[in-house]
Amino acid sequence: MNPRPTTTAATACLALACATAVPATHAYEAGDLLIRGRVIAVDPHEHSGAVKISGVGPIAGSGAGLDSDVTPELDFTFMLTPHWGLELILASSEHDARGTGSLAGLGTLFDARTLPPTLTLQYHFNTNGTVRPYAGLGLNYTHFFNEDATSSFKTAMGGKASVELEDSWGLAANVGVDVAINDDWFVNADVKYIDMDTEAKISTTALGRLTVDVDIDPWVYGIGIGRRF
Repeated sequence: MNPRPTTTAATACLALACATAVPATHAYEAGDLLIRGRVIAVDPHEHSGAVKISGVGPIAGSGAGLDSDVTPELDFTFMLTPHWGLELILASSEHDARGTGSLAGLGTLFDARTLPPTLTLQYHFNTNGTVRPYAGLGLNYTHFFNEDATSSFKTAMGGKASVELEDSWGLAANVGVDVAINDDWFVNADVKYIDMDTEAKISTTALGRLTVDVDIDPWVYGIGIGRRF
């Protein structure tokens, strides 16, 4: 017995609806360029040594900490093969440094900006699917600039406090996922860990030269949208 025409038509319509409900996606290919724009939260998990006075020694119980920042990020991934890609991450964040321990009463000491280009080699899973996870490992270089002591810290230091932060090299790792909207556009979520450290050198009127070593080691959480070219 042949199925009734109405049943056949309903089945065909249902199949068509299911097909159009799934985004049209093509597997990544060698030579593809993925460009993502994200909003990221940079969350330092810092560990500080004691603040040292040149020629005198450490200030007992002293240290320094950094606050978090939310900022835009742009990244580019060039696919070497359908699964392996190189990602370059570009962003700049601003952080306040505050006194901790015996220096907590000084409040914010200075602020500075970071420029931390990061290159990772990534492996992309399920590249012909809608949900495409990836994981990467690479290298970070962080340049610190626009270091500026607060007016209150300058006053506490006898009217002068100039700050210089040493640049940092370290490993970086990330995991994330691209979720296809259609063949070219996708949404993205990403988490990075960056091994970042610096030495702050502060020249003051009252105490002379101060130094402090800080392991910043931020976690970076991002969400955004991307396009394949």
